[in-house]
Amino acid sequence: MSSNIKVQRICQQCHNEFTALTTTTRYCSKRCNGAAHKAKLKALKIGASNEETQRIKTKPAIDLKSKEFLTVRNVATLLNSSIRTAYRLIETGKIQAVNISERKTLVKRSEIDKLFEQPKQIEKIQKPKPETVEYQISECYTILDIQKKYSVSESTIYAAIKRFNIPRLRKGKSNYIPKAEIDKVLS
Repeated sequence: MSSNIKVQRICQQCHNEFTALTTTTRYCSKRCNGAAHKAKLKALKIGASNEETQRIKTKPAIDLKSKEFLTVRNVATLLNSSIRTAYRLIETGKIQAVNISERKTLVKRSEIDKLFEQPKQIEKIQKPKPETVEYQISECYTILDIQKKYSVSESTIYAAIKRFNIPRLRKGKSNYIPKAEIDKVLS
């Protein structure tokens, strides 16, 4: 049984408008139908290939999660890091390891899990902050004044300020250093 239906559609492959004789027609020609079929098969093959690649990449990690004792290379694979980083974690004591022989180091799987456990909140002991003393500009030297008075270079002054934690007052572009503090250091 045939029908006399003529429907304007847009081809799903080439996106051109065409007249379809049925309501289920998706493509304007056999050529577009074939091209769409090939694209669908190609997408399926690419998806299967990507899935296989992902499975191969994650397989070592899945196998390692079931082992109780790991080598340093296995630890590096599991942590997705370099072997040197795994050794560094062992050297710093973040991971406990045992040297079975000169060339064999093993790590218990539970040690890796401990790395990712959240540490309990330890109450931080707050150190009392030193009192900040307010200095007036009249009680301070400029860098140029210090250079003239003590015959030292600007870099020596800044090094002394940094080393002895001498406070600086900044007004605009000028730095003012308290006379009492700098006199103790440079005299």
